[in-house]
Amino acid sequence: MTNLIEVKLTELNQLFNSLDPSPFHERDLDHDAEEFIVSWAQEHPHKHGLKLVVHLAKHPAGVADAQQLVADSVAHYFEYRADMALRDLRRLMREGRVSLLIGLLFLGLCQFTATLLNPAETSWQSVAREGLTIIGWVAMWKPLEIYLYRWWPLLKLRKLYRRLSHMPVEVHCATSASA
Repeated sequence: MTNLIEVKLTELNQLFNSLDPSPFHERDLDHDAEEFIVSWAQEHPHKHGLKLVVHLAKHPAGVADAQQLVADSVAHYFEYRADMALRDLRRLMREGRVSLLIGLLFLGLCQFTATLLNPAETSWQSVAREGLTIIGWVAMWKPLEIYLYRWWPLLKLRKLYRRLSHMPVEVHCATSASA
């Protein structure tokens, strides 16, 4: 089964970021257009295929093959976004490794210091011992957050972008059946 994502535009330039001076096939998609396409793709089950249909109110001037242009642009853009999501994931994993190393060293230092304090001596030593143990484990929060929660949304987003980069694209113009 293929799920449709339909975008209705007055003209083809609305699909692209107006501040990007690159040629069409290398241009960024407009932020609103990207957000619309991504949000609709997230609504559909990932097991089903996706298809983008762009409806234009008028035929683009000076463009021989609008369908190929839009298909290449969308594929290029979402492939780029997938690569960026992979870079973000790698950066996050590197940050997680550094945080884990720092957290483990700090936890070890806190535990070592806590063992030097004799709990039977005074109440302040007992409080300090417990405080060092707690603060040592709190230092492990960031690596645990990264490795338990923050990596998988990036991986999921990358898979979505890859899926969007491979979806078929059709362009329909109001002045002609199909461009």
